[in-house]
This record gives sequence, structure tokens and C-alpha cells, in this order.
Amino acid sequence: MTMSPHEVQAYVLTYLEALDCQIMERSPAHVTVKLSPEADKALTNRPYYWGFVERTGAPAETMSFTFIFDPDSYQQAIEAAEAKAAQASPPVVPNPEGTNGVTNGSPQGEPPKETILGRYFGITPSLPQLGPGRILREEVVYGSRRLQQIFGAAREGGAFVNLFEQAAKRQLRATAPAVYEPWLGVCFKVEFACDLKREELHFLGISLRSGEIIEKFGTKLNRRDLSPRLAENMHVQTAKVSLFDAGAALESHLTNRLLELDYSWAEKAQERLDLELDVLDTYYEAVLREDTPEVESPGNVTSDTENVHSDRTPPAQLKKVVDIKNAKPIGADVELAAEAAVPINSETDAEEEKAKQAVIDREAMKLQYETRRTEMIWQYEPKVKVTAISSGMFHLR
Repeated sequence: MTMSPHEVQAYVLTYLEALDCQIMERSPAHVTVKLSPEADKALTNRPYYWGFVERTGAPAETMSFTFIFDPDSYQQAIEAAEAKAAQASPPVVPNPEGTNGVTNGSPQGEPPKETILGRYFGITPSLPQLGPGRILREEVVYGSRRLQQIFGAAREGGAFVNLFEQAAKRQLRATAPAVYEPWLGVCFKVEFACDLKREELHFLGISLRSGEIIEKFGTKLNRRDLSPRLAENMHVQTAKVSLFDAGAALESHLTNRLLELDYSWAEKAQERLDLELDVLDTYYEAVLREDTPEVESPGNVTSDTENVHSDRTPPAQLKKVVDIKNAKPIGADVELAAEAAVPINSETDAEEEKAKQAVIDREAMKLQYETRRTEMIWQYEPKVKVTAISSGMFHLR
């Protein structure tokens, strides 16, 4: 689903006009608007400023924007306007005083105004305009952050409405008041999703007096003049059906309608899901069936050391030291020193580390398999999702 620049512009202008924003300039490619207080609060993210205004009662200064819907057309229009202005302006006459005709924005023949910066640095360019008079420029195209913000603000502000049908002029002068019938209208969005997606809007209305349900309720509302204000000489009837019961009745009605639809697309989506899962299981089958390598125990190191000792010839028995009392033969000490000098086999440590790394890799591969399987089910599994995107109370004659 996408929107053309014309559709984006129509949606944004509808939103701005609904919030009583002041349109200052408009073209097929852009619109310049001064926001209303309500729109400024929704779009500019200035809670501290509006908190200050509400606490002190100071006059509010809303911001102004130039929303560009077609950047290429807008840039071409700007270049054409600049070229036309350059042709209409008189040629610049060189200044004999050596300023190359630069007059710092002053009319021809009028000396430039002296400024503090100009006194030390010469002619300086004008500073950008700041403050409430500044007009910000933004590109509002499909997918832009500003358009997403407007979508969210419209969804939040229009989630629930309370409207009254406006009476004719003769009713205002009638002796007996006219009677309003309360209706609950809910707009449901139905999503049919698998690896493909389709959306439908169902606008249903139910009378809170008789319980009558009307499909395409928006068609009935389009022919009526609605306003949030209750007209004079009008009377609102008391509802006989509660809002909870009315909402449950609309959900039950929509569910019955959805059960009557053809769901062959869901069966085909399930077949595609089974095929994708079979391919995925076959791919990871060899990895998951591998036996985990056994990690050798430290006892193997001892056996290797004993083999080394068996290959060596025992040291010769040394004679006792003469003339030293309590002297002991040093043959045992020499043997211990020789045993300590024998290096431990490093191949055992390498095999152990290799086995541990193989276990870690196998667990990582198993986690990857489970993740991909979950993603595959989420993408291909057929599902129907129903969401209430807006609702309202409509008092109709």
C-alpha cells in the first residue's frame, strides 16, 4: 500500500482544515500553514512551552510550516520564480568606490547601513530569521516521519467522536422539538495475512434504541450535516441498549460475515508453510543429528604420563655421603626432579578445547534453527486480525 503525492496532500490538508489551521500559501506541490493551538500541541512536541502558556495565561505563538509534497516540482517552481525575479530586477551598477556593486541589500544609490560587525569585518550577510516568524520547511511524502506523526495524531484525536445531525431552519422555529436517535458506529479493519496481505474496512452502525445493525454506515452519514454541537430545539432519546451490548452485537455480526467468506487462500498458505518447513528441517537435519563429541576426562592425562615414565630408565642408585650424620641418599630427589621436568602432553588440552567448541557450535546451530522456524511460521501461517480503529456516537433524526 502506498500513497501518491496528491493523496498525501489531500489527507494533510483535510487534517489541517479540521483543526482550524490557517492556510497562508498553497500550490499543487506545497502548502504553507500557521498551525492552530491544537495542531501545534499535536505536531511540535513542545509540552514545556504549552505548560508555561497555560500556567501564565500568556498569548500563544504557534509555529508555521511549509509542507512540501512533491520536492521535484517544488524545486522547479522555486528556480523558475528566482529566474523570473532576476529578469525583472534592474541590472547592478558597479560602485565606483570599489564595492563591486554590492550594497548589502540597500536600494541602488543608497549607502549601506553601518553595523557593529560591518565596522570590523566589512559587509556581513544577514542572519537567519528566528522566533515565531520563522517558517520551517519539511518534505511530507509517503513514509516520512512527519506524515507518520500526522497519521498518529489523526488516529488519536479521531478515535472517538460525538456528533449531532444539524436540524433544518424550519425545525428551529417549530413548536415541538425534534427527536434524535442514538447510533453507535464502529469502523473495523480486517487483515487477512500470510506471506501475502489484504485489508478491508467495515463501518458498522447499530441503533441504541432498536438494536438494528446497518452495514456501510458511512454511506448513511455522508448524506447528513453533522456537528459536535447540539442544535437548538432538538431532543436526544435515552438509549435502551448499553454500549457494551451494542459493541458485542457488532463483533458478533462481523464474525458471522467473516465466516461466510472463502478461505481457500488460507489452505494454500498452509501448504506453502508446510513446504518451507520441510525444506528447513531437511537443511538442519544433518547438523541436529550429529553426536556430541565426548570431552576427555583428566584421567587420560595420567595414563599418558605413566607411559612416559615407563619408557624412561630408572636413575642409578647413588652412594651415601660419607662423614655426614643422618645423611640420606639423594636418588629419590633426583627422580622427583626428573619427573617434574617431563612436559605434559599438549594434544590432550587441544582435543578437549575442540570438543567444547563443537558443543557450543551445535547449541548455536540449534538456536538458529528454532529462530528461523519461528520466523517462518509467523510469516506464512494464515491468520485473520480484526481491529477497531475508530468509533463514535451519532445522534441522527
